[in-house]
Amino acid sequence: MLRSVNGYSQEEVAEKIGVSRQAYAKWEKGETVPDVERCQKLAELYGVTIDSLVNYSDKIGTTTLTPGPKGKHIFGTTKINDRGQVVIPKKARELFGINNGDSLVVLGDEAEGIALIKADIFEKRLNDTWNSIKQEISE
Repeated sequence: MLRSVNGYSQEEVAEKIGVSRQAYAKWEKGETVPDVERCQKLAELYGVTIDSLVNYSDKIGTTTLTPGPKGKHIFGTTKINDRGQVVIPKKARELFGINNGDSLVVLGDEAEGIALIKADIFEKRLNDTWNSIKQEISE
């Protein structure tokens, strides 16, 4: 999937990572697996981590998702309960240091959707922006 999303042929990928097209085709079919060195080259080529390359498996509906670029994540899907609450996946909470009792700012864009950010981070960015504007005005 990553190969086609990035617009490569099997031959192009094989050439870039130093294997035959046949060897690469076997990896895609699941007949064999690449060694660690080749996994690293594949991860670099596709701009993902080795972990997401090797362990990633997620779907939204019937659509299989590809790993996101380094630093970008898809944590899966969640449902809104009867009280309008959403459970943030554990992996997301751990990665972003979100703990019980933390305050989050809910941001919305009518064209793009909803995003969450920790309130203290949002406040710091807002203050930094405001201070930059004040400094530019006073110059």
